[in-house]
Amino acid sequence: MDALYTAAATATHGREGRAVTSDGKLDLQLGMPVELGGNGQGTNPEQLFAAGYAACFGSALALVGRQAKADVSDAAVTAEVGLRKEGEGFALAVTLRVELPATVDEATGRKLVEQAHQVCPYSNATRGNIPVELVIE
Repeated sequence: MDALYTAAATATHGREGRAVTSDGKLDLQLGMPVELGGNGQGTNPEQLFAAGYAACFGSALALVGRQAKADVSDAAVTAEVGLRKEGEGFALAVTLRVELPATVDEATGRKLVEQAHQVCPYSNATRGNIPVELVIE
């Protein structure tokens, strides 16, 4: 299947380098977090993944909300991406915290969040690969 859209980014010098998208709209310094022994100057891959996942999940939630005729336009999604040691390497774990508008009841909110988790491309890419916890706040 042909891609509807393809993003391209190049990173140089790993976690202590720079990441730039092909269109130049994203151009940022990368840096190791203090918790991993770095100086904390610059963003890191986990932050970028968290921002992308939160935005994408928010769009998926808006889509299923529209389909269900539920107003979730004021919802906020926070993605927490954890880096952990696993065997000889490292692995990610994600918690998605979804803050729904007060006008959405708990049962409807849970259903919409679970449906969004089935629609979101990030959720589909990570399913079965890393743990993803859904938390409704």
